Amino acid sequence: MIQLSQEYITKVTGGVSSPKGFEAKGVHCGLRYSKKDLGVIISETPATSAAVYTQSHFQAAPIKVTQDSLKQGSELKAVIVNSAIANACTGEQGLEDAYNMRADCAELLNVDPELVAVSSTGVIGEHLDMEKIQAGIKLLKDTPAGFGDFEEAILTTDTVMKQTCYELTIGDKKVTIGGAAKGSGMIHPNMATMLGFVTTDAAVEEKALHNALREITDVSFNQITVDGETSTNDMVLVMANGCAENECLTEAHDEWPLFKKGLLLVCEDLAKDIARDGEGATKLIEAQVKGAKNDLEANVIAKKIVGSSLVKTAVYGTDANWGRIIGAIGHSTASVTAEQVEVFLGGQCLFKNNEPQPFSETKAKEYLSGDEITIVVRLCEGEGNGRAWGCDLTYDYIKINASYRT
Repeated sequence: MIQLSQEYITKVTGGVSSPKGFEAKGVHCGLRYSKKDLGVIISETPATSAAVYTQSHFQAAPIKVTQDSLKQGSELKAVIVNSAIANACTGEQGLEDAYNMRADCAELLNVDPELVAVSSTGVIGEHLDMEKIQAGIKLLKDTPAGFGDFEEAILTTDTVMKQTCYELTIGDKKVTIGGAAKGSGMIHPNMATMLGFVTTDAAVEEKALHNALREITDVSFNQITVDGETSTNDMVLVMANGCAENECLTEAHDEWPLFKKGLLLVCEDLAKDIARDGEGATKLIEAQVKGAKNDLEANVIAKKIVGSSLVKTAVYGTDANWGRIIGAIGHSTASVTAEQVEVFLGGQCLFKNNEPQPFSETKAKEYLSGDEITIVVRLCEGEGNGRAWGCDLTYDYIKINASYRT
């Protein structure tokens, strides 16, 4: 867990194109009926980059192409992204199409193909219409950068765009970290059907950036769940182009913890936005677990709680059924002593000493009627703390996924 005062970090209006030297574009190329469906992030200079990927056995073709790019070197100039079609489980043709996307984008920018990452999201098992993709890439060349255009182009069943931005000072230089994401269903990372793109104008050493992304992903994107399902395409990519002209950050740098805190805040914002926008969702649920044996076990329990279908439906129904929470804790792999567990909702203690506690059902129902619900659990097993985020489970989730392809 990264802990640092936020007084030196300021949240500002902005997104993935806010850091110096980055621009982002989005166009409609025809993969979707009318909405933007092809986007690109471009760095003015080659950016030190790192990524984490879905753990699915069926990694999609774009994932393999991006992995290939980063194996050739740690720098990227751009990432090209399409929505509507995932280009997953599409065999050799799908891999060829992903490499062609990379090559066409590289030609657009007049750079080596290995400086381009590729990402896709949408329906699994369908081939890309490469004529539309290629026409869209040409269209991107003459399209001016527009705030929010990229964020719109990467959406699938999302109902809102997801973007965030923070500013901080490293030495005497202002550094900006911005981000964009998509994700609404099939969310249960290690990574799930979500894409996250983070940009910064800070100069950062590659190893430090890679280590920070992995650590932060574990406590942000990997701590969200919508439906317990994991997909084929998803990744989080961070690009650091150095245009802020700060002294290059390493893990030994005095201000490295400050930069990591800024990166964590960006990733947490995007992760919570994904959980909040879960398919059919009406409420964001946050579970806070305190006093676990260690942080890892605290995170395990927190994610069990927000991932429980019974907890999710109880929250949707504004039912303060603490038994659902206990049920989720009870089958976790963490160390738990039943007599020491305490459960709180809206400031009221519902369960303690392995027995129910008196509480106001009226106040609890009123609290559960809000759109942000926090469940607090105390374990008294150690010093570990953790959090996780999810959403309620509604009738609309079934409607959306029963007709996803039609």
